[in-house]
Amino acid sequence: MEKSKVDMFIGMNAENFNPQDLMIIKDKLEKMEDDKFFMVQSSEFQKPSNIFLIAILLGWERFWLDDIALGIIKIITCYGCLIWWLVDIFSAKDRAKKYNFKKFTQITSFM
Repeated sequence: MEKSKVDMFIGMNAENFNPQDLMIIKDKLEKMEDDKFFMVQSSEFQKPSNIFLIAILLGWERFWLDDIALGIIKIITCYGCLIWWLVDIFSAKDRAKKYNFKKFTQITSFM
């Protein structure tokens, strides 16, 4: 894989991952063939800032992060008397970054 393509991907998606995960991503991308890179490049990752706003305004961020069961339970319990809503606001960005890294590893594991 060309270093410029790897650097471009890292630059465009750095905010979507934790800093410690970026080194792992960079290593996997450098070892990847060019034709397989297009699968990774075409996938869409959740923006942590958008997930944070959804968590504040709606409290439905768990649905965007494929955590459907807990999202339903959260809504049924009236956001856990608003305690769950507050906790989720503070953890939304971190959960979005973990979701993105999990998605990246799933995509690259098939290669």
